[in-house]
Amino acid sequence: MNEFTDARMLIRPLDAEAASDAEVLQARLTKPAGSLGRIESLGIQLSAIAAAAPPPYPSPAAVAVFAADHGVHAQGVTPWPQEVTAQMVANFLSGGAAINVFARQMCASVTVVDVGVAGSLDAAPGLLDHKVRMGTADLSVEAAMSADEVMAALDIGALVAGELVAKGARCLVTGEMGIANTTASAAVIAALTGRPPAEVTGRGTGIDDATLERKIAAIERGLTRLGIDREPLKVLAEVGGLEIAALAGFIVGGAAARVPVLVDGVIADAALLVAEALEPGVVGCCIAGHRSVEPGAGAALEHLGLEPVLDLGMRLGEGSGACLAWAVVDAAARVMNEMATFDAAGVVEK
Repeated sequence: MNEFTDARMLIRPLDAEAASDAEVLQARLTKPAGSLGRIESLGIQLSAIAAAAPPPYPSPAAVAVFAADHGVHAQGVTPWPQEVTAQMVANFLSGGAAINVFARQMCASVTVVDVGVAGSLDAAPGLLDHKVRMGTADLSVEAAMSADEVMAALDIGALVAGELVAKGARCLVTGEMGIANTTASAAVIAALTGRPPAEVTGRGTGIDDATLERKIAAIERGLTRLGIDREPLKVLAEVGGLEIAALAGFIVGGAAARVPVLVDGVIADAALLVAEALEPGVVGCCIAGHRSVEPGAGAALEHLGLEPVLDLGMRLGEGSGACLAWAVVDAAARVMNEMATFDAAGVVEK
């Protein structure tokens, strides 16, 4: 597959003319200038992404949950058994997880992609089998995956994005599942932002102090092995995860299709760091759904210059925070499409 490379070739700058037209339209709507705050800037961004003012509605939306396991689990970085990854995939497919609840609220589809679960999964509606390998190797002692495996995961992400858009999706939502994936995400974030591991590593599923110390130590060993080479593909291979790589490809695929990509928490933020490092400008098509309480999320968003839509103290992942933010993004498009102008409403301006 060459889906990732093909998607990169389609990346274009945001449409400045559409953004300018959107600003003019915002000034004509029946409200004081700037009174809707971020709703207005989001509407302008949507116009710039789609090259149209007013912008198209970000619906229907499609959530892609990329699932994979992590060899660093062997270092005791989480109390949750690795089998939970596959069990949660089954929960997603049966519609019982938080992401399913929030997706139903926004009438979005949920597609689960097995890109590296450490075990065989039975075929099921809504599950795509794109397994690259049975989980990564232990990043604290060896490369998590090979360069070829990184490219395979990037291709899968871009492929899924393209397929969802081809089926009618007008907004993509990043989702993920993988026990120990906050360890790999913190390693990627530390490597690409230059911050020390202790500063970007959080408690994930709620680990105790001793587990947190093991988690930080595992990341430090991985980064020591990585050395000073912080090229994004090298970082992914040495200390990343299959779902992180797939999410990076998914983000680039969404940007290539010129649809907004709603980015979730710390794992997706790590993937966006990779995507932006590989293809500068991709971030313009992305909207940070929420600020995860994981410290790495804040570090990544600051590095990327993104302000999240929501800050609800969440740290679940799955795409949950991004789904909740979709209603705000949808409102931004609706205001520009449905709100009357001063002239049309016969309202006198100041």
